[in-house]
Amino acid sequence: MSGLASVACRHFRPKSVRKPALLCVLLWVACWFLVNISTFIHRNIFAEYCTDQKSKGILGRLCLGYQQGLLTGDLCKDLCVTQTMVYKRCLYYDKGKKVIQADWNGQPIILKSKLEDFLSYDSLYLLDEQESRSIPEIDILVFTALEIKHSLGLEVKNVTAPQLWTKHLKDRRGSFSRAELASMWSLLQQEEYVFFQLLQDLSKHVLKMIGSCGHFYAVEYLTAGHAWHHNLFSLEELSPHSWRGSSSKALWQATNSIALSFLDLARHFENDFSHPLHLCDIKPENFAIRADLTVVAIDVDMAFFEPKMRDILEQNCTKDEDCSFFDCFSHCNLKTQRCRAERSNNNLQVICDKIFRPLFSPQLSEHRVRHPLQSQLYRAVTRCAELSKHGNVDTRTTEDTFSELYNLFKAGQRKQ
Repeated sequence: MSGLASVACRHFRPKSVRKPALLCVLLWVACWFLVNISTFIHRNIFAEYCTDQKSKGILGRLCLGYQQGLLTGDLCKDLCVTQTMVYKRCLYYDKGKKVIQADWNGQPIILKSKLEDFLSYDSLYLLDEQESRSIPEIDILVFTALEIKHSLGLEVKNVTAPQLWTKHLKDRRGSFSRAELASMWSLLQQEEYVFFQLLQDLSKHVLKMIGSCGHFYAVEYLTAGHAWHHNLFSLEELSPHSWRGSSSKALWQATNSIALSFLDLARHFENDFSHPLHLCDIKPENFAIRADLTVVAIDVDMAFFEPKMRDILEQNCTKDEDCSFFDCFSHCNLKTQRCRAERSNNNLQVICDKIFRPLFSPQLSEHRVRHPLQSQLYRAVTRCAELSKHGNVDTRTTEDTFSELYNLFKAGQRKQ
């Protein structure tokens, strides 16, 4: 580096003796800075960049574990033996979390894991305690229930626990192999897997589970929304033959159908489970739509049932701003200097702010048909987004707001 600086310095011939020395020092510092910043970028950004080589290596190690009998799953044979499941591309990689697109019998699917390596997960200590004996089913059920309590904050009965097991183990009677137990335990340590599996038969608004291999689980492939897209969700990507060249009226009706599905999701998550489900990271990228325009939550790393939500919110504070957890807000009790455990806003309000506002914004009307209801809709959406400005949102206000939006979206479906 000093050679680079000295070569550059020979090109400067100023009259002053002090200037070239100063310029040389500045040039040396600049070179040092560039080298270090490029090293930082390489180590901290490109080191975790999604690459085909790295992704294929992870799946290769997964198959090696399967061949060695360390792990198993209903999709392992397809991935590692018959190769009816093949790697397509890496979609996301951050701090070990891996999201990979694959083709399975000609259909696109998504493979996900919180950590890249099977051995990175904690082992089930029962496997070490009882190496030569089979583990009683009741012990497995108890440990499954404890893991659900830890990850989601939910109390589950033993009869519920098998719902979280992979498809090929749900109806199993008798003992499980060590590979089956180790694989199941690695999946139960992933909150998103537990969430999706628990709600498979309870909600149309979550991703459909397809199967698993070791610590990787497979879900249906859906195209995520994008904040930069003028409709948030690309209908053309969803079904090119159905929506390409569609009229403005048809696109407006589809937009209102998507909005109605978001309303259904908000009410469903609030009322249809044993505890309300709070979404603390609402943005287009965390949702997708199916061909029938059903809205699906595809990233639930920041979704919490009521018991865990209360634990998260109830923290020390000196002002209300200390009680914000992403999109989930609470108020600070200045006497106790603790955040209240009750959430002050709700899913509907955040959906109005983060989804409906851009979806029905008058500023984007040049990309869509100008509908007579658009101004009325936008005013209603804005009121909904600002419900908690002056305190907690009561149930009656939420219901009135829901009804107003529902009626407007239904009207938008019907007429031009």
